[in-house]
Amino acid sequence: MANGLHHVTAISGPARRNLDFYTRVLGLRLVKRTVNFDDPGTYHLYYGDEAGAPGTILTFFPWDNVAPGRVGIGETQETAFRVPQGAIGYWTHRFIAAGVPHEAPARVFGETVLPFRDPDGMALALVGVPGAEAEPAWTGGDVPAEHAIRGFHGVTLLLREDGPTARILTDVFGLTETGREGALARFSGDAGRGGHVTLRAVGEFLRGRPGGGSVHHIAFRAADDAAQAAMVRRLTEAHGVQVTEQRDRNYFRSVYFREPGGVLFEIATDSPGFAVDEAAAHLGEALKLPGFLEPHRGEIERVLPALA
Repeated sequence: MANGLHHVTAISGPARRNLDFYTRVLGLRLVKRTVNFDDPGTYHLYYGDEAGAPGTILTFFPWDNVAPGRVGIGETQETAFRVPQGAIGYWTHRFIAAGVPHEAPARVFGETVLPFRDPDGMALALVGVPGAEAEPAWTGGDVPAEHAIRGFHGVTLLLREDGPTARILTDVFGLTETGREGALARFSGDAGRGGHVTLRAVGEFLRGRPGGGSVHHIAFRAADDAAQAAMVRRLTEAHGVQVTEQRDRNYFRSVYFREPGGVLFEIATDSPGFAVDEAAAHLGEALKLPGFLEPHRGEIERVLPALA
């Protein structure tokens, strides 16, 4: 079983600006255009590698006039992608040319990290990973294959204390503590892509406020329903954590809970994947709706902003 992230879901401003940045500037593939099942007047856009494989998927709820979020405790502080180690120079020049706000590369846990921000101020990073060039990547965009993003490296969570969250990561999700640097504690799985969760413990601090540029939730992988159910049992019986009922998201099945530090976690199944309702060669080309919303397609399409 691969232990690590399935996807990360965030909040953004205008959908067209979001689409342009993640597909054109970062070179990710739009693997699904659908709607927020709980708010169908809003898109839910999924970006990833060619297949939208678990561990590569960054998704957004875009709202035109969203207020900016504020990063604080109980939130994801940074979402990091993995790129080949030799690609950091290429990406630095690319960000300069595109006017992308970024910082100088730094060394964290022995890896070269290039922090940057998207148009909504979302904190992102590229991490140079030896051997990542051998991993699959979407090459249908503007970024040459040798430099392309290879999915997630991991996320950094900002917390008051890291102990209770660390116990969930190790006992429920099977991650292992692999290093500490100052206030940072890193936990890693065997997934490669999406395999790292870093906890930054800062004590008393402002709580986060959701909005544009903030992460709504992070999702961990479960191979199937049985694996997900086993995680739920462990959460409730060993950790006293309350978990939602399973919800069908068409492309995976999900349960949700607040971990002890306040971050919204999801457990998502690897199956059935994004090719369940459109051919792999045409992922993301058409608006896809779940069956219960299909009778309202005309009304929904009238409300949604144009993406092209």
